[in-house]
Amino acid sequence: MKRIGLGWQIVIGLILGIAVGAVFYGNPAVEKFLQPIGDIFIRLIKMIVIPIVISSLIVGVAGVGDVKKIGKLGGKTILYFEIITTIAIIVGLLFANGFHPGSGLNTKSLSKSDISSFVDTSKEVSNHGFVDTFVNMVPENLFESMSNGDMLPIIFFSVIFGLGVAAIGERGKPVLRFFQGTADAMFYVTNQIMKFAPFGVFALIGVTVSKFGVESLLPLLKLVLVVYGAMVFFVLVILGITAKIVGVNLFHILQILKDELLLAFSTASSETVLPRLMEKMERFGCPKAITSFVIPTGYSFNLDGSTLYQAIAAIFIAQMYGIDMSIGEQVTLVLVLMVTSKGIAGVPGVSFVVLLATLGSVGLPVEGLAFIAGIDRILDMGRTAVNVVGNSLAAIVVSKWEGEYNSKQAESYLQEFKQAS
Repeated sequence: MKRIGLGWQIVIGLILGIAVGAVFYGNPAVEKFLQPIGDIFIRLIKMIVIPIVISSLIVGVAGVGDVKKIGKLGGKTILYFEIITTIAIIVGLLFANGFHPGSGLNTKSLSKSDISSFVDTSKEVSNHGFVDTFVNMVPENLFESMSNGDMLPIIFFSVIFGLGVAAIGERGKPVLRFFQGTADAMFYVTNQIMKFAPFGVFALIGVTVSKFGVESLLPLLKLVLVVYGAMVFFVLVILGITAKIVGVNLFHILQILKDELLLAFSTASSETVLPRLMEKMERFGCPKAITSFVIPTGYSFNLDGSTLYQAIAAIFIAQMYGIDMSIGEQVTLVLVLMVTSKGIAGVPGVSFVVLLATLGSVGLPVEGLAFIAGIDRILDMGRTAVNVVGNSLAAIVVSKWEGEYNSKQAESYLQEFKQAS
């Protein structure tokens, strides 16, 4: 009998989790018993993410060994991220203005959630400028950055260290072998941890469904449909066209990432798939130096699904309160989101924090977020999956831009993947 693949195991865990959550809706025992299982899985992934990013990036950068080439790679990456996330914001605004998810909504039919825990953090983000993002990239204390999971300072240090290893030539080879061995060992550990993924998905989705139930979703169903419709459009049309421009079939990318997309969607955590994402895109023809730089950086600068959602949510709240935003005010909203959404991916509840900071800046009532906080998990699942697709494609785009994409290796891996499936 053929062994059930990881993707199907995750699907089974997802279905069982939904069933358990629905049957025991409102029962606190579900969270008591299942939440620890989900937390353990997330912690296992977080445990290995930083060692993999550091080791892979040092090896990749040392292999390039050219400061100018790395600088050019960084410039192209940031430029691409800025273009594609701006398009994501515009798509969000078009869908929100076209479908009016918040118009005519009776706020008395909605339940409010407590968002006070995000308010203090949002004040910090309000004062967070684009220049601050680049200043904060330089770590004061590397171990503090590692402890906090601040990816940008970790990436900065790894790039500098990798260039240093390359500069000392033969003396750096033992160091390079150490980090290559570390990367190989951690990817092996990743594959072992992924065997626990179906249990983590089962627990996390079970807790989610038991908390919100179907009833809380119905009043805001139009918002959910508009957000998911915009995300599907963005992936198939915007990312599809982008993939076609660089000569890649988007559906091939979706095919090889089906397990990771299911996992990211189920757990609403893009960190859970970062190690395998880097591994798969490298096997799909992208050089190690590019995958190990572009994908982790994208987790801070290229959150396509999150920025798209934030644009829709802001307009939704304006419509809900009967506030008519002019074109000029919506352009201001785009500019504010372009700044506030960058470089703060390590902040808990990042999309809510960014929205709180953004709403206050453009004169919209921040208390409107309390009405949609209850279904944020459902929306978070979708935007996480979009973020994963966007960062995977970004690695290919930058590889093509640099003239280092290996099409033959990509085709070989795709055929190998199809046979294995």
